[in-house]
Amino acid sequence: MISNAGPVLRDIVLIGGGHSHVAVLKSFAMKPLPGTRLTLICRDTHTPYSGMLPGYVAGHYAYDEVHIDLDRLAEFAGARFYRDEAVGIDRTTARVLCRNRPPVPYDRLSINIGATPQLAHVAGAAALAMAVKPIFEFNQRWLSLLARVREHTGPISVAVVGAGAGGVELTLAMQFRLHRELQQLGRDPDAVQFHLFEEDAEILPTHNAYVRRCFERVLRERGVQVHRRAEVRTVLAGAVVTADGMSIQADEVVWATQASGAPWLRNTGLALDADGFVLVSEHLQSLTDAAIFAAGDVASMEQHLEKAGVFAVRQGKPLAENLRRSLLGAPLRRYSPQRNWLALISTGDRHAVASRGALGWRGDWVWRWKDWIDRRFMRRYSELAMTRATTGAEVSALPLSDVETAQAVSALEMRCGGCGAKVGAGVLLPALGALQPLPRDDVLIGLRAPDDAAVVRVPSGKAMVHSVDFFRSFINDPYIFGKVAANHALSDIFAMGAEAQTATAIVTLPPGIESKLRDDLAQMMTGALEVLNEAGCTLVGGHTGEGSELALGFAVNGLIDENLSALTRKSGMRAGDMLILTKPLGSGTLLAAHARLQARGRWIDAALVCMMQSSRLAAQCLREHGVSACTDVTGFGLLGHLLEMTRASKALAELDLAALPLLEGAVQMATLGTRSSLHRANEQAWATEEQGGNHRMHTNYPLLFDPQTAGGLLASVPAQSVAACLLALHAQGYREACVIGRVTATGAAQGSITLRA
Repeated sequence: MISNAGPVLRDIVLIGGGHSHVAVLKSFAMKPLPGTRLTLICRDTHTPYSGMLPGYVAGHYAYDEVHIDLDRLAEFAGARFYRDEAVGIDRTTARVLCRNRPPVPYDRLSINIGATPQLAHVAGAAALAMAVKPIFEFNQRWLSLLARVREHTGPISVAVVGAGAGGVELTLAMQFRLHRELQQLGRDPDAVQFHLFEEDAEILPTHNAYVRRCFERVLRERGVQVHRRAEVRTVLAGAVVTADGMSIQADEVVWATQASGAPWLRNTGLALDADGFVLVSEHLQSLTDAAIFAAGDVASMEQHLEKAGVFAVRQGKPLAENLRRSLLGAPLRRYSPQRNWLALISTGDRHAVASRGALGWRGDWVWRWKDWIDRRFMRRYSELAMTRATTGAEVSALPLSDVETAQAVSALEMRCGGCGAKVGAGVLLPALGALQPLPRDDVLIGLRAPDDAAVVRVPSGKAMVHSVDFFRSFINDPYIFGKVAANHALSDIFAMGAEAQTATAIVTLPPGIESKLRDDLAQMMTGALEVLNEAGCTLVGGHTGEGSELALGFAVNGLIDENLSALTRKSGMRAGDMLILTKPLGSGTLLAAHARLQARGRWIDAALVCMMQSSRLAAQCLREHGVSACTDVTGFGLLGHLLEMTRASKALAELDLAALPLLEGAVQMATLGTRSSLHRANEQAWATEEQGGNHRMHTNYPLLFDPQTAGGLLASVPAQSVAACLLALHAQGYREACVIGRVTATGAAQGSITLRA
């Protein structure tokens, strides 16, 4: 990962993970601009390369061969990756409005979100048609269609609306794949019929006559029924109806035409064209707002450009350069689109047609040429080597106000210790002022009071349960980090059967200018507060100081009946109990792989979802089913925490390595030797306990020592209650909860664990 050692002075925010923005990320990775931070906001972690999508549909490529891993690329570039969806822009305050998180401030903003299909004007299309974009949703529908064809024994009719290059290429790719699937199943491939609808007189209207003739012949030979001058007006369940009243059976309708800009762009005040695309200058800069840029399909220039990926790819380099120059106050670079551009359009099989202006070629060699070009493009963003971090930052590199310059110089100076390391009121008051902690009657003086400490009543008949957790950030998203840190801190309270009452935050912020620190603090504490409020836990105060890295923790107070009848400890294991683990293992290994650019983005997505899942409901399920002992699995790993339980209970336990629930990718990374920094210490602590056997050869063995962040609960449950307990856990969303072993005996001189491979 590339990082700037100096303070953040300016933020470039990228909305969307299109072809232009992946080029911007790579450009800033190779040549960072000191003092500048990039943030990518995108709903999908894996963005497809449009040139290879038909090949993926046809079955020539695997999913990962045609998708760029945005999470990994952002990590390589030292950029923050916010997996979210932009829904608006507040240009007055220069903030991006997101669907699921606080607004994100920007100094420069770039939009590369592609086009959105226009379905609203066609009755039934929005509800029933399979739109080609967004491609993530198309892929889910395509996989469903593929499964349906495999399972369905009767005829199926597929209608594709739009006979431009994209629609024709997709039709032939889908037909090739579905026919091949049926052939492999020993069934008639002609059971799947395709209809292609075009409202104009010609297919591929933007290409030359030779290219049109080639595809007309291919479509005719493949049995695709082409309907010209056939505007689809209505989509029904099982049919499409054209403007002239023709009705054609269609079990699946694919929409590959009539795209426009995202609806939310109309509320931004930016100049848009008639189709809702952002009007930009020859510098890819908005005609309305000099701080905003746009590229790819969502951008519209005075010189009309076809909506094709080739332009987005070419725009990446000048876009990156102009974002830099704009921040530096330098003249912008002109983007000149090519007049005659090369299109390589496949015919479903390993054959393609080349189109450039009035010229055209076809053949298997054209497909091989296309394959070589596409794979070369993908290697730019998949073969990412670890790069030495840059050091230092030139405060003078960016045009700053006098106040910002003073703050930046201060941030670079030697930092004080003691109370001199506290974060100033200019950061704290605005960032924390918008937070709304959950009100509780037993909190007498809390976050809103100016006093030195909180005052909390201990209700009659209750005892206090105290815990504290604190760690540095492991991802570049402070909002998600805040959620995980709060969940991790609360887990100890839930594991002991207590109700969370109050929390006090402990925050470390790296030095920087106030506006950037405010944003980081607000994002992080908003995420944390959402988790605390949901748990019924009131944030009553905290301490914020400076440090080299972003870090967060909480001192949490919980309540439990003073007779301790509901208290769940590590020492209550009973012979015959079964061991239940409520969450999968592997977060430590995956996060280590993420830092080394080894992990796939979807693995990290799944791990973060797991870490953001509270253990509160799991603890309730376990109590309701007679749990005898419980702990949360965190830094010491599964084996370390189970060993604590067996020693406290003087019990003998058996652990089934094959039964362990694991996060996707954890075994692959562990097999490659990827380890968390705490792994060695955890394994060494077990070395004195280890027995002989072949369990070390089991692929799951290394994950026994993997430290977990916001891991699951490990519980000892009576055997007769296990089935009902697991059903309840699964119903509450702990779908990976399972039995991983059993307690074989109690009353031993010293607790121990036997591993079963």
